[in-house]
Amino acid sequence: MPVEPAATAEFLTHRNLLFTVAYEMLGSAADAEDVLQETWLRWADVDLAVVRDSRAYLVRITTRQALTRLRTLGRRKESYVGSWLPEPLLTASDVADDVELAESVSMAMLLVLETLAPTERAVFVLRDVFALGYDEIAEAVGRNPAGVRQIAHRARAHVAARRPRGGASSRDEARSAIEAFRRAVETGDLQGLLDVLAPDVVLVGDGGGIKKAIPRPVTGADRVARVLTGGLGKLAGASVSLHPVQVNGHPALVLRLDGELDSVLTVRIDDGRVTGLYAVRNPEKLARMDRVTALGR
Repeated sequence: MPVEPAATAEFLTHRNLLFTVAYEMLGSAADAEDVLQETWLRWADVDLAVVRDSRAYLVRITTRQALTRLRTLGRRKESYVGSWLPEPLLTASDVADDVELAESVSMAMLLVLETLAPTERAVFVLRDVFALGYDEIAEAVGRNPAGVRQIAHRARAHVAARRPRGGASSRDEARSAIEAFRRAVETGDLQGLLDVLAPDVVLVGDGGGIKKAIPRPVTGADRVARVLTGGLGKLAGASVSLHPVQVNGHPALVLRLDGELDSVLTVRIDDGRVTGLYAVRNPEKLARMDRVTALGR
């Protein structure tokens, strides 16, 4: 049976929102796209005459599909080699302009969301990021509104206790910090790195067992600086370039070796200094870095 043009139009209108919901729940763009495909197949069979609110209905389908996939992903991650990081997304400047959206899709926040149970993650994302009502969320996760309120309170407290703390930096401060960081890394300037890294900076690497990466997080400016300078020192003879980009709404650097994409290094900056470095080398997670991904609320 052919799909109604109105159904297609509604889906396309809310597509960026639906992708963002799925991505924040899964941390994987590839899985988020699969969820959107499943959402479309179900939406195409819906009688629009009985739909009061297309946005809420589509979010409900997406959330249910994402929850099912999230539970499967949890089992997959148990056997993942090394540290797991979310799939980085090349984003446009409008994502950074929406401070709340940028914070919600940051590497640091997505890693915090990983510590929530699936239903808690769904409730937190739908309530605190997308401001859905408790009744709408209850329908999406299969709970009653009172239960959703309790889950939201518990999830909010969990996230608050684990989210990165620090003062936000202005765009000029962030640009200056990442440029100083880039110059220090490219030149092997150990003192320059120490000057821009926060004392408690954390470096996390994700090679997925496919590419070599640090096996566990490294903490502390001195240790992180030596890992970075030592790692690039081993690339003698290769043409190394670092280019600034926006990834998940935040400053990042794309590392290319002999012109080929090697890794994406997302940088968290607080109070003008680098507090978090998230290096994704797993090539399966870099497939979307050749194009901008549209996110939205």
